[in-house]
Amino acid sequence: MDDSMVQLLTPSGERVEHPEYPLLISDDEIRSLYRDLVVVRRIDSEAVALARQGELGLWTSLLGQEAAQVGSGRAVGDLDAVFPSYREHGVAYCRGMDPLDVVAMWRGVNHGGWDPARHNFFLYTIVIGTQALHATGYAMGMQRDGVIGTDKAGATIAYFGDGATSQGDVNEAFVFAGACHAPIVFFCQNNQWAISEPQERQSRIPLYRRAEGFGFPGVRVDGNDVLACLAVTRKALADARSGQGPTLVEAFTYRMGAHTTSDDPTRYRAKDDVEAWRRRDPIERVRAYLTAAGTGEDFFDEVEADAAKIGAELRRRCLELPDPVPSAMFEHVYAEPHALIESERAQHAAYLDGFAAGE
Repeated sequence: MDDSMVQLLTPSGERVEHPEYPLLISDDEIRSLYRDLVVVRRIDSEAVALARQGELGLWTSLLGQEAAQVGSGRAVGDLDAVFPSYREHGVAYCRGMDPLDVVAMWRGVNHGGWDPARHNFFLYTIVIGTQALHATGYAMGMQRDGVIGTDKAGATIAYFGDGATSQGDVNEAFVFAGACHAPIVFFCQNNQWAISEPQERQSRIPLYRRAEGFGFPGVRVDGNDVLACLAVTRKALADARSGQGPTLVEAFTYRMGAHTTSDDPTRYRAKDDVEAWRRRDPIERVRAYLTAAGTGEDFFDEVEADAAKIGAELRRRCLELPDPVPSAMFEHVYAEPHALIESERAQHAAYLDGFAAGE
């Protein structure tokens, strides 16, 4: 293992300690994390199948990144706010989101529409990196509310991939967060590939070291180690809430699947690399630990059965989603009535009426 990378659970399932990130956790809690990992993977695989069958317009698979998302997602507190990109299905699940809300967005039957305030989980951001600025501004608002350092403090966490670190928006967010000492955690899932561009073509130094230039700490964590991701994110968020400012967390992982279901990763990735990372599977290492600790096969069978039920139910509910009426596109655009929207709504209604009149 890279000495600079925090790891608490080895690929073979051996529990190790790190002096800066102690983690007191019971085997029951680890079993709960294992269940999350398996269920999240099952949700993802069901959505991939739905997309391949033409039931979703697109899907962004998280295969291989379950530990980074479940570990960090379970570290988020009730008062914290999550700003995802477009692949954080595991974080959404950990925040209590209904997986159908996420799938419905990719089916094209809503506006990506869930209430961000319900779970403090904001809408997916398709434009690369913009959510980092949104999260930074939200964190600066928390500062101005005067709650940082109190028992009412929250922080924000912004998720993005390694490719987003090359975008101006992310670097501008780093500037503001560093200069304003904002209570934010930047969580970069370095899955090695910005679509078809490898990480080494994007940065001459490890990504976590970029934080130094903006005046705040960075840490690299084994992104396939759910315990390390939990411990590191938990500390970074606690630091932010207590007034110690931002942290950049680089979760070093690998995208095992395609960038999206419209991508063919075999055109730019070596099979040997994929196989090497397959041996670091985030679920298998937790299973190895639990097995060595005495967890029986009945538990693993039960988890697999539960995950299969959740996947089947998600498929059924997805296929039953009704198509929206055409006028739905004008809803929830502005919080208050807006003259331009009402004008466009009327024009669209007249356009549709014209088809009816011609029949």
